[in-house]
Amino acid sequence: MSPFSAYFRLARVGWILVREGVVSALPSEGLPPMVALGKRAVSAFARKRAMRVHRAERLSQAIERLGPSYVKIGQFLATRPDVVGAELAQDLTGLQDRMAFFPTDAAKTAIRDSLGRTIDDLYADFGEPIAAASIAQVHPCMVATGTGLKKVAVKVVRPGVRRRFAADLQVMYLVSHLQERLLPHMRRLRPVEVTRALEQTTRLEMDLRLEAAALSELAENTRNDPGFRVPVVDWERTGRDVITMEWIEGVKMSDVEGLRAAGHDLDRLADSLIQSFLRHTLRDGFFHADMHPGNLFVDPQGIIVAVDLGISGRLGKKERRFLAEILYGFITRDYMRVAEVHFEAGYVPGHHNVASFAQAIRAIGEPIHGQSAETISMARLLSLLFEVTELFDMETRPELVMLQKTMVVVEGVSRMLNPQFNMWKASEPVVGEWIRDNLGPKRLVGDMRDGLKAALRVAEALPDIAAKTEKFHGEVMHMSEHGLRFDAATAEAIGKAEARHARSGRWALWIIAATLAYIAFRLS
Repeated sequence: MSPFSAYFRLARVGWILVREGVVSALPSEGLPPMVALGKRAVSAFARKRAMRVHRAERLSQAIERLGPSYVKIGQFLATRPDVVGAELAQDLTGLQDRMAFFPTDAAKTAIRDSLGRTIDDLYADFGEPIAAASIAQVHPCMVATGTGLKKVAVKVVRPGVRRRFAADLQVMYLVSHLQERLLPHMRRLRPVEVTRALEQTTRLEMDLRLEAAALSELAENTRNDPGFRVPVVDWERTGRDVITMEWIEGVKMSDVEGLRAAGHDLDRLADSLIQSFLRHTLRDGFFHADMHPGNLFVDPQGIIVAVDLGISGRLGKKERRFLAEILYGFITRDYMRVAEVHFEAGYVPGHHNVASFAQAIRAIGEPIHGQSAETISMARLLSLLFEVTELFDMETRPELVMLQKTMVVVEGVSRMLNPQFNMWKASEPVVGEWIRDNLGPKRLVGDMRDGLKAALRVAEALPDIAAKTEKFHGEVMHMSEHGLRFDAATAEAIGKAEARHARSGRWALWIIAATLAYIAFRLS
């Protein structure tokens, strides 16, 4: 995409956000004076009817006008309250991923192209779509087995969504670069890297083979776990643009009355949900990162079934250990240890004072210990933690933010099922066992085993390391004797590229200004 196209798309996005009253509803705190002045000026162009509804509704209307890829962008940013703020993240959480259906014939064409087989060969019956999201839609189908027909769910990627998302992503990159340039206090949040994470996450989500692999991995990890499972994948009918899986008969967790009418124990389900999530996180280091109630079913046997594993998260062994120590430190009120863990992990820059950070952590922890366990909210705890880490220049850790956001969602679902849900009591069997196994004597045995494996790998790589070191030394010596030079053609090319960049930026700004002036004139 050319710079002009990206700037034009940005102008369109900005105009829609202005007209739907989203810009006027954003907080002005922390904005540079010129940006705050511009915000007040453009707010006059907001639709009157948009100004009469809540900010979350304005945001939903604006994103619906912008298209499917912006729904996905909004849902991703809902997982990053460190970037967009807790209030805006909460508004984005309410985005409805319900889009218009695309034609069934288009879905059949996508399946034929992906699997190289006819629909009649693959399915005994192919139904009309029953649910459509920003990236794919789901069809109920039947497949022939040795004992008869079996119902399956077939998820098909939306036609043209990759091309549309790639174009819209360029606007996100443009915005993130402008953030880093115009808002210095945002640099610690690394908006360009956040956009890169969005790109990677969505590209993975658009390849349904990877979702199938995630389902398979989670199924393998949880095969002996009580009260939790995921759908079985039909690999024969799965490809890049289509995934076929077991049809789940059950009640959605969002339907609390339906669960109660079916005779399920809601308190037990609440405990089982949080315990399952913590097992996946601490034990396996691999978790479902989109566990909202619409993605969770309860089957007739009372087992929780998680679907739609397009977004998943991973934590390494070191991150899991730090997380457990931080949680344990809050529980035992050892705030100095919590602070030390943040510094040991590199989460807080070393030039800050550990004791001062421990004092800030205490300001979060002490109010929690003054409450009953039933009223302690993980969402409130994380909101306070984000405020404190900003004071201490803590850089964004995407894997931890995704974990924290998912934990808040899971806690919310558990409290929806059981308003007196005691998160700490429900978590203790899983967290306690993990701490005993990984922060006690067993940890030393595991560390020794991992150290021996690492030493063996280093020993095997020593010849290659020695050869590369010798080559690098030779190149450094050559540079020190002869210098590092650009030839004339390279220098000239760099100069021309810089000149083109400066000219294109100036032209793009003029085009944006002219476009907005024209739109305002037409609407006046």
